[in-house]
Amino acid sequence: MARRRKPRRKTHRLKLPVLIWLILFVMALSVGVVGCQLIAQRSADVDTVAQHTDDTAQKQAFIDKLAPYAQQLQQAYGVMPSITLAQAILESDWGNSTLASKYHNLFGIKAGSGGVVLTTQEYLNGKWHTVNGRFAVYASDQESMKAHALLFVNGTAWNAKQYAEVLAATTYQQAATALHTDGYATDPDYPSKLVKLIQQWQLDQYDQ
Repeated sequence: MARRRKPRRKTHRLKLPVLIWLILFVMALSVGVVGCQLIAQRSADVDTVAQHTDDTAQKQAFIDKLAPYAQQLQQAYGVMPSITLAQAILESDWGNSTLASKYHNLFGIKAGSGGVVLTTQEYLNGKWHTVNGRFAVYASDQESMKAHALLFVNGTAWNAKQYAEVLAATTYQQAATALHTDGYATDPDYPSKLVKLIQQWQLDQYDQ
């Protein structure tokens, strides 16, 4: 008798062309995901650059608004515009502080009476403290800038020559240091902060 052949088992093998198409599909899908991620990142980067550009433009606009009058004050009272502008930027946070935006006090000038009472930071005995201060109120930014210049010229009620070194300075670096030593600000880093702003924004270009 002839032997019967056993039936062969069917094996499910992917044909080569189908396997290649599957690999290509997975690769295309991966590339698509990566591409979407790159596009999203690029969009975020563009938004960041745009935001930075807007912020820079607003800050430059703040400088441009104050610079002409700061130069007039230098001619009248001898205060360097670079110092005036740097102090206005630092003290008012680019005009955004409550004291500046609401009361036009760009320099944190105190008031003996009247004015407005706001919290502020003072550096005392090697530490920062939150205290209440009474600050002057002005009708405009220009009025505040003039009061700032006159403070250097007339000094304080207890010392008419308190800021004489600021006016006598021949460089903005000397003037910045004098502001701290003469008692305008308690922050030990005050001079370096002013110098950094002047150099970063080239504020010395307005000095005459």
